[in-house]
Amino acid sequence: MSNGRIKKLNPLAETKFLSLYDAVYNNKKGNEKHWVIASRKNYTTLSEQFFQGKEEGIDAVILAALHKETNCLVLIRQFRIPLNDYVYELPAGLIDNNESIEIAVRRELMEETGLSLLDINYDKSAKKVYASAGMTDECASIVYCTCEGVLSDKYLEDDEDIEATLVTKQKAKELLKQDVKMDMRAYLVLQSFANFGADIF
Repeated sequence: MSNGRIKKLNPLAETKFLSLYDAVYNNKKGNEKHWVIASRKNYTTLSEQFFQGKEEGIDAVILAALHKETNCLVLIRQFRIPLNDYVYELPAGLIDNNESIEIAVRRELMEETGLSLLDINYDKSAKKVYASAGMTDECASIVYCTCEGVLSDKYLEDDEDIEATLVTKQKAKELLKQDVKMDMRAYLVLQSFANFGADIF
């Protein structure tokens, strides 16, 4: 059952990867208000989801990946325009053309790190999570997986400025103490890995 309060959706800006909408909604007292939403979805898809009960799709995959040969966590350091700086993250990417989670994971892992997917632990993976629900409806699947191979940047797209790295349990502890910019999901996985090592996979 939906608890939806949005009554109208007005597009403010639409681009290939991100759109902005003015959502007209009623607050808990019944007063009409406005809220700006950033979304990966186009107007038609978001409208069908809000007003026709269409099931919400997963926008992206986020990879908590263990490099099997070294028992290391796979991290990336990526330049992000909104921060105008590099930030530590987990490998991740948008799902293309309704592809399966496994295909998206395999593709993004190879593209951002040069590593090959071995296995996905679906029991530990989270199908739908939200990172900043006050700003965006972006829905991601956090996928716990194992991989193999040698790190490479030869599969990166021109606009991707990424350095992949393999992090030991000890290095994870050290990195958590440093004053560096870090994505919140990477921080939580890194913290778990620092405490429990490969057992989290």
